[in-house]
Amino acid sequence: MGGEEGNIDDYTQDGTVDLKGNPVRRSQRGGWRACSFVVVYEVFERMAYYGISSNLVLYLTNKLHQGTVKSANNVTNWVGTIWVTPIVGAYVADAHLGRYWTFAIASCIYLMGMIVLTLSVSLPGLKPPTCKDINSQDCKKASTLQLGIFFAALYTLAVGTGGTKPNISTIGADQFDEFEPKEKAHKLSFFNWWMFSIFFGTLFANTVLVYIQDNVGWTLGYGLPTLGLAISIAIFFAGTPFYRHKKPTGSPFTRMAKVIVAAIRKWNVPLPTDPKELYELDLEDYAQKGKYRIDSTQNLRFFNKAAVKTTSTNPWMLCSVTQVEETKQMLAMIPILVATFVPSTMLAQINTLFVKQGTTLDRAIGSSFKIPPASLTGFVTLSMLICVVLYDRYFVKITRRWTKNPRGITLLQRMGIGLVIHIIIMVIASFTERYRLSVAKDHGIVEKGQQVPLTIFVLLPQFVLMGTADAFLEVAKIEFFYDQAPESMKSLGTSYSMTTLGVGNFLSTFLLSTVSDITKRHGHKGWILNNLNVSHLDYYYAFFAILNVLNFVFFLVVAKFYVYKAEVSDSMEVLTEELKVMRLRASAQKATMAG
Repeated sequence: MGGEEGNIDDYTQDGTVDLKGNPVRRSQRGGWRACSFVVVYEVFERMAYYGISSNLVLYLTNKLHQGTVKSANNVTNWVGTIWVTPIVGAYVADAHLGRYWTFAIASCIYLMGMIVLTLSVSLPGLKPPTCKDINSQDCKKASTLQLGIFFAALYTLAVGTGGTKPNISTIGADQFDEFEPKEKAHKLSFFNWWMFSIFFGTLFANTVLVYIQDNVGWTLGYGLPTLGLAISIAIFFAGTPFYRHKKPTGSPFTRMAKVIVAAIRKWNVPLPTDPKELYELDLEDYAQKGKYRIDSTQNLRFFNKAAVKTTSTNPWMLCSVTQVEETKQMLAMIPILVATFVPSTMLAQINTLFVKQGTTLDRAIGSSFKIPPASLTGFVTLSMLICVVLYDRYFVKITRRWTKNPRGITLLQRMGIGLVIHIIIMVIASFTERYRLSVAKDHGIVEKGQQVPLTIFVLLPQFVLMGTADAFLEVAKIEFFYDQAPESMKSLGTSYSMTTLGVGNFLSTFLLSTVSDITKRHGHKGWILNNLNVSHLDYYYAFFAILNVLNFVFFLVVAKFYVYKAEVSDSMEVLTEELKVMRLRASAQKATMAG
């Protein structure tokens, strides 16, 4: 029996279990070995997603014959939905099914959507006839049935993404035990290498797949990522014996709602001067359930009223200190979340207006090869890959010497650098577009909407810098919302980083439609038209630069007042020591009574 049980130190201390709910050994499950199965899925999933989103605006305009504003808005609405549905997936995982089973079901839905989408671009009856001049009024529009099937497939993907995105990265992070020093060190760099790995899939999609779609055919361009996704799902399931799992802890929304309601109902109840007088469960309760106790803080002090003891013990009138602190941690991140909406709107321009700009420029290399406009998004990925490696290998080590921070700089400082780069990007994009328009005017091709005799690589700086900004902002964002979320709400915390992308895309739809409409009033041509040579994207990008400056000021304010949560591992060590003291006292009392 002793050999079967093994050394107790070999078991994880973070409450992870196998699928049957049994404690797991650190040496047999988790770590980078388990993560390898998870990462493979994410590589192929990113290949599938970006294989669609990178070129979607061109499919809508060239194949379904939609206008610039309508096609761009259809893309951002779909992408927005893709990134908002993870809130539902996080809720289902945390409250009911757990991360593994939520992901398992959602990944199958995702695959089904990919299969239908591939059929919709392949079968002649599911798309309108080909049209040589897409700006011609004679082009036959897609029928209601054709549009219905195409968009039904797209939004099926959104449902699948809702269950996979907030859980796959969290499943990966769960494979490291925060209370084992070596694994905790691995976890610190997990998100950097996680982003590095998945962007290999993105790079393949933005180069090889978009080339296949533009030059070989959409059937093969969508069929390849569909096949890859199917294989990666099979690989994920093959890794099941090696995974560590965390049990569902109930609805985070309900727990948070109870705290908010209780605090409001007791708004006039005075807070005790000693935090120990607030209601809290016994230490043994947390130890037995493998949960984490959190000490009371003065941050968002009003909500501490929910833990003030009164005559009522109703859970909507009395909450534990830990429950209050969990709620405060999730609420405290919301201003930071809001500050990331605008840069997420900038990201939405990559696969819409940036790509449309590329279609107006000279894409030829040599006499026969033409660069697909969407392939420039590959430079976003490549830039990010290089920057993430340099950041993790050199920047962190250098800054760590001065700051004494294991991460080099704080997560909010890293996000702030990304926000500054976003300002620079939109300034450069505005001047680049102004230059493109001047060349079009000099060659007399404004009204005709012909190709501008200017290389597509003139757009390269804005794509490369976008990848650099991602290396700072996007990586820090996903790590921040995971790290700062309470242990029982990690999936919800991860969904925060995805929600910001969803809101950013919806905000892009709103801004594009509003600006397009306002600038057409009083007889003006408007800033965004189907013919970009008579448009004024330079004004639109300048507007974005100003918006980014205002957002950066807002970020500085909210970041200044943000209070990082205490290290959970430290609180667990304190909890363990307090339990030892309590048990020693109990033993001493028993001995005294027996004597």
